[in-house]
Amino acid sequence: MTQFDFIFMLTRNDRTVADAAQHAATALKAGIRHIGFKDIGLPFEELAGLARHIREGGGCTYLEVVSLDRDSEIRSVKAAVGLGVDYLLGGTHAKDVLPLLQGTSIRYYPFPGHIYGHPSVLGGSQADIVASAVALARHPGVAGLDLLAYRSAGDVPALIDAVCRAVPKPVIVAGSVDRPDQIEIIRRSGAAGFTIGTSALDGKFPAEGKTLDCQLQAITACIDEHQKSVACGARS
Repeated sequence: MTQFDFIFMLTRNDRTVADAAQHAATALKAGIRHIGFKDIGLPFEELAGLARHIREGGGCTYLEVVSLDRDSEIRSVKAAVGLGVDYLLGGTHAKDVLPLLQGTSIRYYPFPGHIYGHPSVLGGSQADIVASAVALARHPGVAGLDLLAYRSAGDVPALIDAVCRAVPKPVIVAGSVDRPDQIEIIRRSGAAGFTIGTSALDGKFPAEGKTLDCQLQAITACIDEHQKSVACGARS
């Protein structure tokens, strides 16, 4: 990942969509290079083909784990290793996962805080979530964190800011991001990036049209505007 990235998730309601390959092709054509999917929704063979398609298109692959029990999560991690994804996002059993990732090049971003339900929800106070984030970030094998900020009940901007300030590793904000102002809040917090899936696939992100290419163009424009302002500031 670079300084601030958009990860397009081929998912709806925490499941990989049936037509993920078609949407991946649209995203790659639009210049999106960070593309992910969940560990449920498609058979392993189709996920393998999807991951291969993304890599052949010059993209990085992300698999986000939504299994909450230990045994299901272990199976998902083994699938991620078998798929050879670049990033493993989510999951709540870091101590069990880390040994499985030894010897691989997979970068691991687990969920901080108490995760429950489906689609996943982030519970607990801001202090509890920050403490969990700090503890996870201490593990050498944890490359960063996957924060379900907009699926929590508290002050979301304050939570993102607190987690990003508390840990020295990259933070990705995932789940229920569907507006430009949210992206700006995430960027200002110092997060490394954000994920969007359902809102783009369902045409809900504010854009000139509801088609996926229009949605992706509108989302990337939010990042482009910031990058232009930074470049202008550096030249002045």
